[in-house]
Amino acid sequence: MSTRTSLIGRIVAASSRHPVIVLLGALGLTLAALLHVAGNFAMTADTSQLISSKLTWRQRELAFQAAFPQLDNLTMVVIDGATPELADDAARRLTAALQEKQDLFRTVRRPDGGPFFEREGLLLLPLDQVRATTNGLVRATPLLAQVAADPSLRGVLSALSNMLAGIRHGQGTLHDIEPMTGALADAFEKVLAGRPAFFSWQTVIGGAPAGTHATRRVVLVQPVMDYTALEPGAAASSAIRTTAQSLGLDAAHGVTVRLTGPVPLADEEFASLAQDAHLVLGAMLVALLGILWLAVRSVRVVLAIVVTTIVGLVITAAIGLMATGRLNLISVAFIPLFVGLGVDFSIQFSVRSLAERLVQPTREAALTEAGASIGRALALSAAAIGVGFFAFLPTTYVGVAELGTIAGLGMGVAFALSIVLLPALLALLRFPPARMAEVGFTMLAPVDRFVTRHRLGVLGSALIAAIVSLALLPFVRFDFDPLNLKSPRVESMTTLKALAADPDWTPYAINVLAATLGEAQAIAHRLDGLPEVSRTVTLQSFVPARQDEKLALVANAAKAIGPALEARAPRPAPPEAELRQSLASTAAALRASAPQAADAASSSARRLADALERLEAAPADIRAKAAAAIVAPLHVVLDQIRAELKAGPVTIATLPADLVSDWTTKDGRARIQVLPRDGRHDNDSLRRFATAVQGIAPDATGAPISTRASGDTIVDAFLQAGAYSILAIVVLLALVLQRTRDVVLTMLPVLLSGLLTFATCGLLDLPLNFTNIIALPLLFGVGVAFNIYFVMAWRAGETAMLKSSLMRAVIFSALTTANAFGALWLSTHPGTASMGRLLMISLGWELLVTLLFRPALLARSPHSKLWF
Repeated sequence: MSTRTSLIGRIVAASSRHPVIVLLGALGLTLAALLHVAGNFAMTADTSQLISSKLTWRQRELAFQAAFPQLDNLTMVVIDGATPELADDAARRLTAALQEKQDLFRTVRRPDGGPFFEREGLLLLPLDQVRATTNGLVRATPLLAQVAADPSLRGVLSALSNMLAGIRHGQGTLHDIEPMTGALADAFEKVLAGRPAFFSWQTVIGGAPAGTHATRRVVLVQPVMDYTALEPGAAASSAIRTTAQSLGLDAAHGVTVRLTGPVPLADEEFASLAQDAHLVLGAMLVALLGILWLAVRSVRVVLAIVVTTIVGLVITAAIGLMATGRLNLISVAFIPLFVGLGVDFSIQFSVRSLAERLVQPTREAALTEAGASIGRALALSAAAIGVGFFAFLPTTYVGVAELGTIAGLGMGVAFALSIVLLPALLALLRFPPARMAEVGFTMLAPVDRFVTRHRLGVLGSALIAAIVSLALLPFVRFDFDPLNLKSPRVESMTTLKALAADPDWTPYAINVLAATLGEAQAIAHRLDGLPEVSRTVTLQSFVPARQDEKLALVANAAKAIGPALEARAPRPAPPEAELRQSLASTAAALRASAPQAADAASSSARRLADALERLEAAPADIRAKAAAAIVAPLHVVLDQIRAELKAGPVTIATLPADLVSDWTTKDGRARIQVLPRDGRHDNDSLRRFATAVQGIAPDATGAPISTRASGDTIVDAFLQAGAYSILAIVVLLALVLQRTRDVVLTMLPVLLSGLLTFATCGLLDLPLNFTNIIALPLLFGVGVAFNIYFVMAWRAGETAMLKSSLMRAVIFSALTTANAFGALWLSTHPGTASMGRLLMISLGWELLVTLLFRPALLARSPHSKLWF
């Protein structure tokens, strides 16, 4: 095309003649864009804003959040104690400390603790467990009475000596007190060895080891969120950890405090992304610069491309903020999209300029001819890709719709800079003549001849590959669970997995909102009959069944134990001499009662005697540590028993207000929590559970439902946008190319590379997910651009394309994108790595299609009446 009739050629000519003016104008525009970005930058990390609130399932979700706002955006503080007493004490102290920090926490609650559960919790157990617990307390009355009157190591040893005296008089056996002697021996031996020692009176009285249910407590914290930060809950999480540390809640004191829940999960995802960001970004930068140099073999040309790309990024960011108001977690992906496609435009123009420099007398003439020859293809590519991005606007996936807006506008910016700023920079930097006799790939000439000679065979092979790929499409799956995209090593994920195995704290519960509590009970009864449901919880669940029988058992225990627990003021701690005498006398009593038998009870008694004798001879500070290990949990368990023995009748009216507000609204609506039966959390199991529950309660909400629905929404959005973009691009190509055959030849390679990519994912079981699906617009855009370049060159009469400068530009553009974004594969973040894998697979197929299928399609003359 003559530069006289080519508008783009004239623009390039003007830019190359006046490079200083263009550069100053670009600098001014970039400065204005930077000022706008600096003054108006806003980004939200609120993932709830990524999907339209107009969707039915989202409206139900929002309605539930409005009904129970205290359950939204929670941090779960999971406290595990070496003993039940340590867990209870830690949860109580941490809750009290956090409640004082009202600037960081909206609410701090213990759903499994507090005065109500301390007093009435025993009644919520099955009748058999209540009977066993109260009978155990009655049997332990002599022990409890003595240690309540003297809550010290002296009192414990005195109680043990009395038990041993009873055994010598035939009132029991060593086996009866073996849980106590064995636990005391373990604790004292650890103290003497200088290791942490933790003793549980609940385990001793209960006669069985404590399970996770007894040693784990959960505090629910609703932090004040800062959505302007990438980690909105980081300040609150840091405060929780700092507070726990200041209270001595750590492994050295028998307590671990871990954080999980929606807020830490989201925050730690960003932290895990940043953890190896330097590695990924470094690999990207090295790959980008290295391949750019291989493509153009000139540092000055590489510099021009890099400057053009940076200027384009800044201007696109400013335009994007003007268009959308703020960035979100997905729209920020316009950066790699712009780099991948913007660099392609620059490579195409630069390589063509180097080729023209071989035949044109001056640099300006080479730049002008390059603009005239390739400018129309660049313009059509930018328009087609931009239209493809804008196709996301009508979808309900708001995050990607905003990404489409910014990326679509960015394509216009990238094209404009490639024909205005880039030529000016190349002229100003006085890019050198090409260092190669040919800018193209002469080594590919044999491939060119092979494809031309075996054209029908290549096309037939492509058809077979397409048919096989179509057959593999049903095996492509979408992983709907966003938790699978998070790093499994971060604290929030390891803790969540631990909770997922706990039926009381599974993150996969479903909530149903009923009109009244009575209706909630009826729905809960029907849900309990489902095989997928383990149990349901409503407000009524906190009103104990068979209360009269349970209260009678508690009353009998209170009658037997109560007077001893509420007796006069306890004795003060013993002086050193008295404590050492108690240690020696109790050790002697143990040896007298324990024959040299091999049974476990006798062995425990002898071990305890040895430990007591060593304690008696040890320094005073060692005895103090031994006393603390026994006495601290004693105070906790005595207070718990006193509270349990005060249990009284429970009705809906007597339930505490904070508990009621977690299960009913002020207008009378009632919440039903539905818990899954099995411990499987794969997509199919969650779908079955959600489907079963919604069969009875269609308005249900919760993680299994929202996970499935959001996945369906995203897949539908991409299918919808894909259909819109293909239609829009076909219409655009038809208007510009004005020949149906040329449109078909442009789109067929894109469809083939797409089919091959999806077939590979199905064959290798590489699922699509919420992260890697965002790469599809980039892959589609690259494919469309490449095909437009080749078809436009073919229409202009170019032959032997594999050894042309166009092929060099296309291959190095693909390699730049593949290596730069394939570096994402190095990330330890599963979602980011999956995006890198998908990009590499797709670009690999794109290169194969470029080398074989596309040349075979274009082997016939554009003037031939035959299509293929």
